[in-house]
Amino acid sequence: MSTQFQEWKNRLYFGDNLPILQNRENFPDDLFDLMYLDPPFNSKATYNVIFAEKNGIQSSAQITAFEDTWHWGQETESTYFDFVRRPDKAADLLVTLRSFLGENDMMAYLVMMAPRLVELYRVLKPSGSLYLHCDTVASHYLKLLLDAVFSPVNFRNEIIWKRTSGHSDSGKYGRVHDTIFYYVKSSTHIGNKPYQEYDANYVEQYYRYSDPDGRIWMSGDLSAAGLSGGGYEYDWNGIVRVWRCPRTTMEKLDKEGKIFYTKNRVPRRKRYLDESKGMPAQDVWSDIEALRSWHKERLGYPTQKPEALLERIIRASSDEGDLVLDPFCGCGTTIAVAERLKRRWIGIDITYLAISLMKTRLLDTFADELSPYDVIGDPKDLSGAAALATENRFQFEWWAVGKVGAYPSQDKKKGADSGIDGIIKFFDDNSGKPKKVVVQVKSGKVQVSQLRDLMGVVKRENAVIGVFITLKQPTEPMSKEALKEGFYVPEHFPQDKYPRIQILTIEDILSGGAIQYPSGADATFKRAERKRKGDGEKQDSFL
Repeated sequence: MSTQFQEWKNRLYFGDNLPILQNRENFPDDLFDLMYLDPPFNSKATYNVIFAEKNGIQSSAQITAFEDTWHWGQETESTYFDFVRRPDKAADLLVTLRSFLGENDMMAYLVMMAPRLVELYRVLKPSGSLYLHCDTVASHYLKLLLDAVFSPVNFRNEIIWKRTSGHSDSGKYGRVHDTIFYYVKSSTHIGNKPYQEYDANYVEQYYRYSDPDGRIWMSGDLSAAGLSGGGYEYDWNGIVRVWRCPRTTMEKLDKEGKIFYTKNRVPRRKRYLDESKGMPAQDVWSDIEALRSWHKERLGYPTQKPEALLERIIRASSDEGDLVLDPFCGCGTTIAVAERLKRRWIGIDITYLAISLMKTRLLDTFADELSPYDVIGDPKDLSGAAALATENRFQFEWWAVGKVGAYPSQDKKKGADSGIDGIIKFFDDNSGKPKKVVVQVKSGKVQVSQLRDLMGVVKRENAVIGVFITLKQPTEPMSKEALKEGFYVPEHFPQDKYPRIQILTIEDILSGGAIQYPSGADATFKRAERKRKGDGEKQDSFL
């Protein structure tokens, strides 16, 4: 591990992970102990649509929180020709795949993934591991890419995660699983043995005995007959044979009541169910349920994975203090679990929606136990905000909405936004019904008619406050118009009052300005469950 990096804080990067990873000053070789990635792909699209031919002039790669298909276009074409000049197997593979697939969305996806996997391999330690999470749409092609980059000898497992018990898919068998490819960089990789709970049939079949107090146990052999490595020969209660444990251990087990005797007086060991770690994890994981609407950790992010899934991976392939990377970190499950298990972490995402959600999740989950971290790539001054607005208006709006603690109202690429870019819900009475603040964000020239439009949206949405966020300075007529709307006064707090129409400039926000509304129960994001940091028991090695 680089001495320089040991001094850095944990980090969230806002931006495209490829140029971020290619920055060798920030990401030198052999840096990370563990990587988990769940690359975005539109798995709901039909097989035929994914393989539809494109004419080469469609929009460039799009990666957002809700619409994540990558398309073949000019950017993809350029990336392809740059990559295939490489003198390696990954470049040869892409050429072959293009001759087979043509110029379609699947090929565009593989072209965009190839250089990212190359960079991930570069920054992975020789003792490191990579887990790539995908579904059946692209898994077979991703496996070829991983073999080309990591070498087939470094493939360890194709893990099947059974995420649901049943699924109705028209015209085919129900798809109930995802695939997680597990690769290492060398034979020196970290390996801590993970365990999973026994299934009910196993418990019923083998844990057939119980003590008078109700403790359930199974019968275990104490003889070392046929055991590789031999055992300990001695006389135990008149039976002379080779035993699995030394006499002192046998005496201890007997004293603790963990030995029972058959009718022939042969000692057998009681293995209690409540003392078992479970079964060493296999390559089919059916004991981790996908998130449902009633789960406390569910935050509403479309591709959110359960913490139990990431906990198994992080415990198995890293130790405390190790450095974990998630280059497509979404709502931050990898980051949150790494923080809880006392690992250091780096997260990268191309949407500011995800960055905002991660910041809120970390704060809600760990409060004052949260390790210091930096956010890299988001605007820190007015010129940076203006540059983001020019580059990507939607990301600018998400950034601005996140800066004031509001929740984005929708996926921006779907079309008209009904005049709402963000929403804040809060409670200031005992009715159980939240009040609403609606937020509009403008990055161009502003005028009083736009403010009047916001007033109409406030009335239409039965909101109590409307907020107009602007990159440019508001006009004097706009300020006067906002004043005419008066104040919102909470029924139970008549001493408090909040302007019904508020104008905030980006400069105000960067200087600490905030929306004025009743505090105490901001329900913008569903709050992450509060958890304490800790790593639990030391695990066995499966190297």
